[in-house]
Amino acid sequence: MSSSAMQRICWTTADLDLFADESKRYEIIDGELFVTRAPHLRHQGVADAICAQLRSWSRQSNVGNAFTGIGLIFSETDNVIADVIWISLERLNLLLDESGHLTGAPELVVEVLSTAPKDIKRDRELKLKLYSVQGVQEYWIADRQQQAIEIYRREDGVLKRAITLLKTDELTSPLLSGFRCEVEPLFE
Repeated sequence: MSSSAMQRICWTTADLDLFADESKRYEIIDGELFVTRAPHLRHQGVADAICAQLRSWSRQSNVGNAFTGIGLIFSETDNVIADVIWISLERLNLLLDESGHLTGAPELVVEVLSTAPKDIKRDRELKLKLYSVQGVQEYWIADRQQQAIEIYRREDGVLKRAITLLKTDELTSPLLSGFRCEVEPLFE
């Protein structure tokens, strides 16, 4: 096999325009292309429930907002779709491009685990590393099978697991002053 055949293909954001299939989600992490189907209805239900809690708090605090299914374009070779994000109004104004994508890290990213092992590994490993490198302050991984939320917080410049909350726990965050909600209803 020639050395050119062994070289890894590096996908870019521009390549995503070549795909017309709207029923699939395309993400690029470190130049590697990941293609997934639209999330399971219950997956989306958990994302929506978390987003609703964050939006409710955001309306009261008036310091930011939460969104689902937002494109995060960190670079030409790092382009993902987060299940939920929370971003301060200040960062939103700085990072929103004309196409409605964020071109940098929001303060908080939430991913809801799918059931496929390859998707779980991507959220727990690749996206954790990507969000850590890009400067996300908190990363929540919602596991609908276990009804638990793993909280990663930035410590010494890296996202590290701080706590895992179970369905009987209350979700709070030092990033979101005064935010609190019960974990169990997020999975109903």
